[in-house]
Amino acid sequence: MMMRLQKPRVTGVAALCLAMALPGMGQATEGYFALAYGPAQRGVGGAGVAYSVDPMSAAINPASIGEIGNQMSFGLELFSPRRGFTANGANPLPNGETRSGHDFFPIPNFGYNRTLENGAAFNVLVYGNGGMNTSYPDVVNSNCGTATGIFCGGKAGVDLMQLFVSVGYGRKEGNLSWGVAPTFALQRFAARGLAPFDNSTYSVSPGNVTNNGYDYSTGVGLRAGLKYEINPRLSVGLAGQTRFHMSKLDKYAGLFENYGSFDIPASVSAGVAFKPRSDLTLMFDLQRIFYSDIGAVGNPTTGGQFGAPGGVGFGWDDVDVVRLGAEWQQGPDMTWRMGYAYATNPVGPEDVKLGLLAPGVVEHHLSFGGAKKLNDHDTLDFAVNYVLPHKVSGPGMFGGTVELDMHQLSASIGWTRKF
Repeated sequence: MMMRLQKPRVTGVAALCLAMALPGMGQATEGYFALAYGPAQRGVGGAGVAYSVDPMSAAINPASIGEIGNQMSFGLELFSPRRGFTANGANPLPNGETRSGHDFFPIPNFGYNRTLENGAAFNVLVYGNGGMNTSYPDVVNSNCGTATGIFCGGKAGVDLMQLFVSVGYGRKEGNLSWGVAPTFALQRFAARGLAPFDNSTYSVSPGNVTNNGYDYSTGVGLRAGLKYEINPRLSVGLAGQTRFHMSKLDKYAGLFENYGSFDIPASVSAGVAFKPRSDLTLMFDLQRIFYSDIGAVGNPTTGGQFGAPGGVGFGWDDVDVVRLGAEWQQGPDMTWRMGYAYATNPVGPEDVKLGLLAPGVVEHHLSFGGAKKLNDHDTLDFAVNYVLPHKVSGPGMFGGTVELDMHQLSASIGWTRKF
């Protein structure tokens, strides 16, 4: 089998985030879930299930909604994933190294939290995932005769964007905080360069496999969380999101399992925050993302046809994430953050033949950041994240070997206003 895939005005600011997000995203940290969704959380490696700092904390645990008061935040991350593959005798892939283009992605986020008269609070968030993104050039390929490209069909790759808009409600009652956040999701997807599979031999829906431009799907899920303060120094938290049942990507009904189905997986997280002294907070989180439950992502890369119920998927395993974070308040106006996250690699050696289209194989994430208090109302947050190089090797489609590789670098900045 050959494969080639390719009282601020909340509404106005949220609409701006939507407009900025739609051109494209490229995260691929915990599979294709983001490391975190705001610079304060990125600075501590995405930890914070049991710790609240700004409105974007509710993206990790909605229980934060009832604790953070009246705040608005806006952030922007410049994300740079570097990915590609090296093939050796893995026909039809060209021998040697091939790198994906599109190395820089701007990713905005927006959060708003407001306390209500009854003591509860509501929260609005706009944030995104991405990551199944590759753009391989129209390279000369000796396996293709007069044709070019990694699969003998010109430029090849896939592009997935996921945008989330949530409206949450939460409150703090004694030592217990809780929150719920119904969340709307929008997906955008395109694939190109898959013409060899756009036929009845490989697909149940020829004509709906490749080169059909962008298609969109929508759906709704629920996020919820709890947090309990055992004492002033120790807190624990639990959070999760349901599976998002998305409308089908009809233009790619011949590519994704069950005629274009591409749901968003459920996840669950637990965490502890400990303050050994008043100016230092230590965080430890665990997370599982259930990629294997989504047929288009978790089904094996061999057997069956593209688009069929139970058909070919990307072969991804569930991802387990361990996060460690530390926040030190140097003084009244300056806070420093650092963190580390380890995520298991979802792509096994048996799945590299499709994994080159979405090589989310990285494991080790390093984070550093901080916050500068500008005045009584405004704080500037920043973070830098580096994801160490990681490689996975396995058999090609018709023999030979394929080695996937990726590393990442990102820088983010954000502004938070208390009111």
